[in-house]
Amino acid sequence: MDLKQVAESAVLRHSGVLEILLGTCLPDMEGAFTLIQAACNSGQTIFACGNGGSAASCQHFTAELVGHYKKEREPKAALSLTTDTSALTAIGNDYGFEEVFARQLSGLGQRGDVLVVLSTSGKSRNVIRAAEVARTRGISVVALTGAAGSELAEWADVCITIPSEGTACVQEMTDIILHIFCEALDEYLPAA
Repeated sequence: MDLKQVAESAVLRHSGVLEILLGTCLPDMEGAFTLIQAACNSGQTIFACGNGGSAASCQHFTAELVGHYKKEREPKAALSLTTDTSALTAIGNDYGFEEVFARQLSGLGQRGDVLVVLSTSGKSRNVIRAAEVARTRGISVVALTGAAGSELAEWADVCITIPSEGTACVQEMTDIILHIFCEALDEYLPAA
């Protein structure tokens, strides 16, 4: 198989997932965006966490909120719980890797904030623990997960279930959804 065949196959596969996504996930996307927009409008903080590629997506999303996406606007309070290596390693060492996000959220999160959790499998214990802590503290939980993510969905106020079990596809669709949220925030938040 040459590169052209691989590319065509990937594009066809992804376009099929995108069509299903728009057809079935739009209500959940709207629900998630409503929570994120309300938190941004009221000065609350958007937290995000995930592992591996999802950690990178969390950092990208929160950077867009604090900086800007396309339109110049006031910065929004947003923090990826994946970035503080001293906190991650200390908490992991003292409490276990399962607590690396939950412990940070316990110390930083406030009622009315939003936690965006990303897990392609929906089974990442440290992400689920963060969602559990969020729910006990009055922090709304928005989950983005793959087709097998029902365990994480149980802890979410809104769960966007991407109709794929392929890790790369779920990650790529997650990035598209997060960019849609950023673009919508550009439309609804006042310009700087």
